[in-house]
Amino acid sequence: MRRLLSLILMLTVLTACGGTPTPAPLTHVKLAMGYIPDIQFAPFYTAAEKGYFKEQGIEIEFVTMFENDSVPLVGTNEMQFALVSAEQILQARAQGLPVKYVMKWWDKYPVAIVSKAELGIKSPADLKGRTVGLPGLYGASYIGWQALLNAEGLPQDTAQLESIGFTQAEAIAAGQVDAAVVYANNEPVKLADAGTQVNVIYVADYVQLASNGLATNEQTIKDHPELVRGLVAAALRGMADTIANPDEAVEISKKYVETLAAADEATQATARKVLVASIDMWETANPGISDKARWETTQSVLLNMGLITSPLDVEQAFTNEFVKP
Repeated sequence: MRRLLSLILMLTVLTACGGTPTPAPLTHVKLAMGYIPDIQFAPFYTAAEKGYFKEQGIEIEFVTMFENDSVPLVGTNEMQFALVSAEQILQARAQGLPVKYVMKWWDKYPVAIVSKAELGIKSPADLKGRTVGLPGLYGASYIGWQALLNAEGLPQDTAQLESIGFTQAEAIAAGQVDAAVVYANNEPVKLADAGTQVNVIYVADYVQLASNGLATNEQTIKDHPELVRGLVAAALRGMADTIANPDEAVEISKKYVETLAAADEATQATARKVLVASIDMWETANPGISDKARWETTQSVLLNMGLITSPLDVEQAFTNEFVKP
């Protein structure tokens, strides 16, 4: 009995000394994404809401900004992660910035050419002599346009380009241009939902380019590989859940996209269609895995455009090490 009492007393003292284990502190991470919160970021909102980042020891903060602002910050390690297009990675590395792409997000390159169906523009050749609007002579839209021309052997003056900012849907609806360079998951869906019959030429049907994904820098990879792996793992889980249950992802996204939460029923329905169109461009048998051939094709386009002046070792621009188990 004395031995039993001594054992109980010892356990009581040990418990009192130990107390409740203190959870390890979370690592605060800023993730830069597009210039406004949007339904297309549903995989990341889902991962945050379901605690997938926290399970990896990450306290996530979403920051919105343009790619040309986020890439230099990531390259100088002022920010560790950003969602960017692949061509931004190659252009940054050509300027000596040690950015690296660690997870493919979009499988299909998301740029497309949209036009009113009544104009009969169904192939790249049909664009000859037309007016084509695009945000400007920069970014993924312009690169997608040039890649399409290159793939079809069409000259630079095939169409008359007009810089119209991010007003493509309005410009098409009003007939200000014959066609517009857009994101395939966005403007075509919104135009069709508003009652405008459209034809869509998908760049991905003509040329395979490396697309949007998660980027970090070589210093973070060297010093905090577990952080990179954790962020990738959480993001891929969020993507899988979004693909499996888009309705749930829409509801989750309302918490992060104020305009969506305040929107009427019709606008929310359109947002769901945009998400479904996005999912079609994300789905792949190899989630997160980059393909060297697509990076080489992307580099060829950039060289032809003069956006980079000499070939890079594309295998230094991306890695699959954090995606593979």
